[in-house]
Amino acid sequence: MKTRMLGVLVMSMMALFSCGGNGTKEEGKVQISGKIGNAPEGVVVLSQFTDSRPKVLDTLEVSANGEFSYSLEVTTPTFYELNLYGQRVVRLALLDEDVAVSYNFNEPSSLVIEGSRDSQEMLKLETLMEEYQVSVNQLNEKYYEAMSKNDSETIKAIQLEAMQLESQQADRVKETISSMGDSFASLAAVGLLNPKSDFPFIDDLISRLNDKYPGTISIMQMKQQLDEMRSLSVGQVAPDFELPTPNGDLVKLSDLRGKYVLIDFWAAWCKPCRAENPNVVRLYNQYKDKGFEVFGVSLDRSKEDWVKAIADDGLTWTQVSDLKYFNSLAAELYKIDAIPATYMLDPDGKIIAKDLRGPSLENKLAELFD
Repeated sequence: MKTRMLGVLVMSMMALFSCGGNGTKEEGKVQISGKIGNAPEGVVVLSQFTDSRPKVLDTLEVSANGEFSYSLEVTTPTFYELNLYGQRVVRLALLDEDVAVSYNFNEPSSLVIEGSRDSQEMLKLETLMEEYQVSVNQLNEKYYEAMSKNDSETIKAIQLEAMQLESQQADRVKETISSMGDSFASLAAVGLLNPKSDFPFIDDLISRLNDKYPGTISIMQMKQQLDEMRSLSVGQVAPDFELPTPNGDLVKLSDLRGKYVLIDFWAAWCKPCRAENPNVVRLYNQYKDKGFEVFGVSLDRSKEDWVKAIADDGLTWTQVSDLKYFNSLAAELYKIDAIPATYMLDPDGKIIAKDLRGPSLENKLAELFD
């Protein structure tokens, strides 16, 4: 099981908020100050995010009583992190306001960031993620225990619980983002959502932030990613493609219009795909006479392996492949970078769901046909 994150984007976005302050300050300059209590041995390091990775800027001088102050020239929203002695990271996004940080190593919950409402929102997000991770860890323990006992019923129940937990967490994240208005801090939460299932929400957020913070690199990058994903969002007509079957016959996705179609990206070498195949076979046999069809798209390289897996797993639906691995025409068209991956289409060819497997696929088909 996994938590849904945007990978590199998460690391960058979790650094974002705009810091507030009072009083007159030199234009283009931002002051980072702080006080650290009961500090261990080591140093305080300031880094700036460049693209996806932090670049070390400087090691800050900390006085005997734990105080530090550092001046930065900031002309555009820029993302930073303070690494406190290698044991605590404080993430910042700075534009035109100063920020003050305080932390006592004897009190893990003592972190205070003063100077902006946005920074308080960041702390809320951090608490939200910590609580979620505790729940995920507990589920993982139950899952591995059930796996060790080969307890299929418990595994299925845990998978369903994990999906429910993920859905509940997404709702909590979106509620928190909505409460922030146009706060810069909301960007930090984008990486906690699934851009496939939560595309409309993220798209609206980024559009609003782009209007308020025009020219901000991180927002522009996210907007570009969303533009590329737009054609694959729920409600859009699925891009058509044509690939050969094992017999060499060319079949188009659009040939299956009039039925609910599951586009199933898989491969003979993909163990999770092969483990899911019996579930798809069962559901296909249950619903095929009611208007359900599967369109298997293999990312194999070897025709022999592909054909053998079809026979071994009893896959009786349409199968196509150009045997080009992730360079497959269909994989590139649908931005597939990991399998198994699925898209559910309605009879008009519109995307109605994504990444259905296990209980989520079963529930969706029951919703459509039962």
